[in-house]
Order: sequence, then C-alpha cells, then structure tokens
Amino acid sequence: MIGLKEIRKQRHLNQQKVALDLNITREALSHYENGRREPSLAMLVKMSRYFNVSIDYLITGKEFQKQ
Repeated sequence: MIGLKEIRKQRHLNQQKVALDLNITREALSHYENGRREPSLAMLVKMSRYFNVSIDYLITGKEFQKQ
C-alpha cells in the first residue's frame, strides 16, 4: 500500500491520528502501510474517502489511467 503511507505523510498526519479517525489501531495502520496485512474492501473504501483519493492511489501510489 504505497500510496497510503505517502498520502498520510504528505498531509502531515501521524499514524495515531489517522488510526483514531478510521477507528482502527495504530498497529493495524502500520501493518497496512508496510504490507504485513491487507485491509478489507470496506476499509479501503473508508480510507479512500478519508483521504479523498482513489483506492488505486492507496494501493499503487498512482491514480488510475485508462490505457
């Protein structure tokens, strides 16, 4: 989840703040950011709405582009 960590840092948010806002533990967020755990589809949608970015961006660090 390349984009998750990137967008969090760009917005100057710490893991604890984001985790509280998403109602998850800081450890869970850390696992998502470092690829040790994959979030559910519902959590991906929640994170996408929270950061106002696409799910593609959260996963790849790039917005979806038509080929």
